[in-house]
Amino acid sequence: MVKIPFDKIAIMTRLGFLIAFILLIFSYFLTFISTQKVIDQANRVNQTNKIIHGLDITLSYIVHGESSYRGYILTKDSLLLQKHNKYSKLADSSLNALEFKVIENNEQKENLAYLRTLVEEKISWMKKLQSDFSFQESWTPFLKNEIRTGMAMTEKIESQVFKMQNIESEIWKKRGKEVSEYTGLIKIFNTVSIILAILFTLFSLLVYNKENRAKKKESEKALNFRKQLENRIDELADLNKELINLRSLEKYAVTGRIARTIAHEVRNPLTNINLSIEQLRSEIQETETSEMFFKMIQRNSERINNLVSDLLNSTRVTELTFVSANINHVLDESLEMASDRIELKQIKVEKEYDPEICNFSADIQKIKVAFLNIIVNAVEAMDNNGTLILKTFAEKDKCVVQINDTGIGMTTEQLDKIFEPYFTTKDKGNGLGLANTQNIILSHNGNISVESTPGEGTTFTVILDF
Repeated sequence: MVKIPFDKIAIMTRLGFLIAFILLIFSYFLTFISTQKVIDQANRVNQTNKIIHGLDITLSYIVHGESSYRGYILTKDSLLLQKHNKYSKLADSSLNALEFKVIENNEQKENLAYLRTLVEEKISWMKKLQSDFSFQESWTPFLKNEIRTGMAMTEKIESQVFKMQNIESEIWKKRGKEVSEYTGLIKIFNTVSIILAILFTLFSLLVYNKENRAKKKESEKALNFRKQLENRIDELADLNKELINLRSLEKYAVTGRIARTIAHEVRNPLTNINLSIEQLRSEIQETETSEMFFKMIQRNSERINNLVSDLLNSTRVTELTFVSANINHVLDESLEMASDRIELKQIKVEKEYDPEICNFSADIQKIKVAFLNIIVNAVEAMDNNGTLILKTFAEKDKCVVQINDTGIGMTTEQLDKIFEPYFTTKDKGNGLGLANTQNIILSHNGNISVESTPGEGTTFTVILDF
């Protein structure tokens, strides 16, 4: 089965809808033209009917006028003569109205002009007959002959009226036939257009549905691939964290071995120095100067011994006494231990504790020391009016503590050495505080990490088991 590209399917869909739309517009346009044509023809047919009706009225006025005139001749009643004059005027008005109605038809204009001539001749004849009849007292052969002449003139008028009506009737039939033919043609065009529009619309819908289903499948594939990729990224992130932890542990172990080697190599000579000093004291006569040198040697020997002891303590896995406690309370107690420093530098403290976080198990005293070292470093890294933020929350069945400051921050090189013994960025400090903190956290099977941006601040993150 040949697969059609999505862009081609989209073009086919749009083309189908466009053709269907054009056909529908064309159908509506033909319908509009047909309607206008029908309305125009209807007006023309109505005009034809008005002309036919007007001719009937005109003929009726003429016939009524002639009847009134005959009655006047028979009875000499002046009222009948008045009626005759009235109908003559009405006939003339009717002819005037017909002139506007036949203005577009030259043939009918000529016929109407001839009809007006016949009517005017008839009226003139009646006036002349009225003048002649006024001097006669009874019917005469002349008068009877004139009456026959008048009847013949009326027949001519009727014949002309019927002729004009027949012409209008033919026009009416012709126009009706044209409208019928035109309407039938438009109906065929409309039917074909609508059928084609429906077919193209159905085609477009089928293509669109096909495209939509294909896109849905591709979207589902993309979504699954994205989820797999996110899972891989999460796995890689977890592996990276484990790798960092392993490196930290390895670095911590190497530092411990070096510390123990140094302690062994340094303490043995120190022991010999101390023994030699004691021996010299017993053999040499004590003077003020000798005593000063003996005390100086002894004091520096003790200092070296203490430094070696601190180094060993910062890298030695110590024994822990685990108890259950609330991490929020432990943080508050560590914070209280540094309250004098915080108040002195007017540091603002913000707490974002999870109130429903479970208890965790740890050596509370040592954990307090670890948190205290971090808090003290944060306070010392900030100027006056800085902000210290403490957060606690649970993540993946782990207890997470974040301590953030708005201090000077650290560079990448400083971050790499942050937990090394004797490394410090402070003027006064031995560089063992954070090393001891790392020792305590690692002894609890926890993890400690640092993120920092120069000029913005530093965030320590401690992760412990519940």
